[in-house]
Amino acid sequence: MASSGLRGDGFVLRGGGTWYFVSSPQALGEALARVVPRYIFFLHWNEKVPREIWSRIECVCFHMTDVPYGRGGSPLQNLVVRGYRETKLSALRMVEELDAGPVYVKTPLSLSGRAEEIYLEAGRKSLELARWIAEEEPDPTPQQGEAVVFKRRAPAQSLLPDHGDISRLYDHIRMLDASGYPLAFVEHGAFRIEFFHANLENGEVRASVVIRGK
Repeated sequence: MASSGLRGDGFVLRGGGTWYFVSSPQALGEALARVVPRYIFFLHWNEKVPREIWSRIECVCFHMTDVPYGRGGSPLQNLVVRGYRETKLSALRMVEELDAGPVYVKTPLSLSGRAEEIYLEAGRKSLELARWIAEEEPDPTPQQGEAVVFKRRAPAQSLLPDHGDISRLYDHIRMLDASGYPLAFVEHGAFRIEFFHANLENGEVRASVVIRGK
C-alpha cells in the first residue's frame, strides 16, 4: 500500500512516501483500519478483493498480458502454449470484472526461462510500475479492442504432451517450473514422474526429475 499517513508496519521505497506490506486478507483489513492509503497495489494476489475496498480506494493489479488480450487465468502458460516469446505487463485499476479495468501503464516482459524466473522479473517490474504510479498519479485509460479471455489451466493439463516437436516439450516443462504450480509430469504404473530445471541444447531436453507415488 502507498500512503502519506502513518509509518507503522512495512517498508519505504525510494522516491518518497510510506509503504506498507501485507500478505493476507486479514493483514490487509487490519492495515486499512489504521490508515487510508492513496493506492493499494496487488502483486500475485490470489484472493478476491471486496467491492468495499476497491470502490473507495484506488486498487492497482498487475496482469501479464497486453490487455484486453489475455484477460483471465494462467496468463503465462496460456501465452507460452500459443507460441509467444514476449508480452506486456499491464498495471490496471481494479473493477468488478476480472482484468477489465483501465490501464495506467504497460511495460515489455520477456517470456524466456523458467516460470519462476519470469515471475520474479514480473514482480520486480511491478514494483517499478507501482513506484511510478505512486509518484506520478496518472489517470488510467480504458482498454481498447476486443477482449480475449484465457481459461485457468487445470492441474491435469500439466501432463507431458506425447506429440509435437522438442521445443514445445521444453516450453511445457519450463512454463510450469515455479513453486506452488503443478510441475510437468508423466505417470508410469504406480509412480508420478515430475520434471523441472529443463534445458534445451542441440535438439535435446535435459531436466531434473522427482519420482513420487501416485
